[in-house]
Amino acid sequence: MNSIAEPTPRKTVWLGPHPNALLRWLGFQVLLLIGIALAVALVLMLTGNQRWGSTLIFSFCITFCCGFFIQSGRLLTAHFWVHRRQAEPCADSRSHWPGWPLMLTVLVLGTLAGFSSGVALANWITGFNEPSLRDAGLRKAGSMMLFSLIPGLGLTLYFLAQSRLSEATAKLATAQRQAAENQLRLLESQLEPHMLFNTLANLRVLIAMDPQRAQQMLDQLIAFLRATLQASRTGSHPLSAEFARVEDYLALMKVRMGGRLQSELSLPPELAGCLLPPLLLQPLVENAIKHGLEPHVDGGRLEISARRDGDSLLLQVRDTGAGLGNSPNPGTQFGLQQVRERLRTRYGEAASLSLEPAPDARGGALVTVKLPIEMQA
Repeated sequence: MNSIAEPTPRKTVWLGPHPNALLRWLGFQVLLLIGIALAVALVLMLTGNQRWGSTLIFSFCITFCCGFFIQSGRLLTAHFWVHRRQAEPCADSRSHWPGWPLMLTVLVLGTLAGFSSGVALANWITGFNEPSLRDAGLRKAGSMMLFSLIPGLGLTLYFLAQSRLSEATAKLATAQRQAAENQLRLLESQLEPHMLFNTLANLRVLIAMDPQRAQQMLDQLIAFLRATLQASRTGSHPLSAEFARVEDYLALMKVRMGGRLQSELSLPPELAGCLLPPLLLQPLVENAIKHGLEPHVDGGRLEISARRDGDSLLLQVRDTGAGLGNSPNPGTQFGLQQVRERLRTRYGEAASLSLEPAPDARGGALVTVKLPIEMQA
C-alpha cells in the first residue's frame, strides 16, 4: 500500500469585513450626499434667487456635516445601546439600528450640529456671515431645521429598508446552506450502510469458502471502518485523505480477491490538499470492482487518478473489467446516484459525473468526476 501523509487540521481565520467592501460603502455614502447637496442647491436656486457658487458651497458643507453627525450618532448609539446595555428588544446590532425613538433623537441632534457646523464652515470658506440656527429668528430657524431634516429622514428610511433587505437575503442564504448541509448528511448516512452491507455480504461468502482469509478480511474491515467512519463525519477532507481511504478499501478487497485485483493510485503532490466531500471515490471504486472486475475470471486492473484541468479537479476511476452493459449483475446504480446527488447538492452545475466505456483497447469502464478546486487553508 502506498504511503500518503495524513492531513493537518484545517484552520479557519476570520479577518473581519473586507477593506474593499468598506470602501464601496463609503463611496456610496459620499455619492448620495453629493446628490442631496446638488438637489438642495438646485431647489434653493429656483425658489430663492440665490447665486449658484455660494449656494453650492453652503449646500455641500451643511449636507456633509449633517450626514457625518447623523451617521456617527447612529453607529455610536447602536453600539452602546446594544453591546453595552444589551437591550435586544429595541435594537438590532447586525444592522446598527438603534430603534426609532433613539434614531429620531439622533436625527434632530445630528441635524442641529450638522447645520451649525456646516454654516460655520461655509462662512469660513466664502467669507460670508450667514446666521446659524442660534442667530436666526424662531420661525426662520424652524423652517431651516425642517428643510434640513427632510433629506436625513429620507436617507434613514432608505438605509433601514436596505438593511432589512440585506438581513432577509442573509437569512435566506443561511437557510439554503443549512438545507444543503442536511441533504448532504442524509446522503452520507445512506451511503455508509450501503457500503458496509455490501462488504459484509462479501465476507459472508468468504467465511464458507476460506475461514482463514475471512478472519483476515474481518480484521482489515475493522481497521477500515475505524479510519473511515470518523472521516465521514466531516463536511470535507483533503484529497490525500480520500486516497488513503480508497487504499484501505482496496486492501480490504484484495484479501477476498487476491491477485485478481491489481490497483494503481496516482495523486500529484500539488493536489493533495484539495478539499472534497468524504467517501466520494469509494462507491465508484466499489462499483468498478463489483460490476467490472469481479465478473472476469482473471479479475483486472483498477486505476484511480487525479489531475487539474484549469480551475477544476478531475478524478477518474478506470477498470479493465467487463465494460458497460456486460456485467451479469447490473445492480441499482445506487452508488453512482448518491455521488451525483452529493455533487449537485454541494456544487450545483459546477460539478459533474460521467460514465463511459474506457477509451483504449484494454476495455472496461471509465468514471470521471469534475468539481471546482478548493484548496486546504
